[in-house]
Amino acid sequence: MGEAVELEAGGRTVRLSNPGKVFFPERGFTKLDLAKYYIAVGPGILRALRDRPTTLERYPDGVTGEWFYQKRAPKSMPDWIPTAHITFPSGRSADEMCPTEEAAVLWAAQYGTLTFHPWPVRRDDVDHPDELRIDLDPQPGTDFDDAVRAAHELRSVLDEFGGLRGWPKTSGGRGLHVFVPIEPRWTFTQVRRAAIAVGRELERRMPEQVTIKWWKEERGERVFVDYNQTARDRTIASAYSVRARPHAPVSAPLTWDEVGVAHPKDFDLVTMPARFAELGDVHADMDDHRFTLDALLDLADKDEHEHGLGDLPYPPDHPKMPGEPKRVQPSRARHAD
Repeated sequence: MGEAVELEAGGRTVRLSNPGKVFFPERGFTKLDLAKYYIAVGPGILRALRDRPTTLERYPDGVTGEWFYQKRAPKSMPDWIPTAHITFPSGRSADEMCPTEEAAVLWAAQYGTLTFHPWPVRRDDVDHPDELRIDLDPQPGTDFDDAVRAAHELRSVLDEFGGLRGWPKTSGGRGLHVFVPIEPRWTFTQVRRAAIAVGRELERRMPEQVTIKWWKEERGERVFVDYNQTARDRTIASAYSVRARPHAPVSAPLTWDEVGVAHPKDFDLVTMPARFAELGDVHADMDDHRFTLDALLDLADKDEHEHGLGDLPYPPDHPKMPGEPKRVQPSRARHAD
């Protein structure tokens, strides 16, 4: 696997052990290839992670080995990487790393981190999200092209309700993510309510193509708007994160002109550095904007008061929430009746 090497990122040196360890056997990519990738896209991924509590998706022996999520900052973490104290739905809490330098990403890669999962908050205010994140998840029988069609309609919905602007990216798989920077004035519960309003409006416009149904048995061959990705402690892979699939794809920031032209397989450990060198971070201006959720929350109120559309089920690891419907799939509920 070779002797350890020292790499530089953002003016800081990080030691990389076992640089020749193969992380992606299908393509022969090593731990050193992964580290060099994160150096190449360093300014971009730091923009996506800066000051955010971040969960690490670690594969110490590569994509064919065992893996785990690391939420708590390890004791071995350097003191130049700050942390934030966060509270989980269970009531437990932890200190999570909050990257402020490109070298923090390189340090995480040293420990086999492929994918970074940042919270939609900053470390100075961990209870008020500053991003509304919409996850367009193609269900069995649908594909990326279906997510593209939903994304373009989503763009119209966002514009019509508050003049919101979203920044799209590939998930690294079959789906699309659209992030909207928002003022950090609302709680996780309120931001989730806004996401539900977006999903319902999109479903009304594309009933045969889009669903917001939580239970898989009800979704059919449609694109699922995963509103629960906005619940506390639910995160989405960051832009530029490498995904744990054999061909080493990455989550690629896109311009809207590229949505429908680009394909997820266009972006991987090799192609993204070349793209970044040519174009830079196409989402670089995202932090220059902050939008309001007022119009979407008004839409949520209208859905509830005029159409009887209240809350939707939370993820199973969340405590029962006020106003939440029964957390049981419809087929089991009918059987019980």
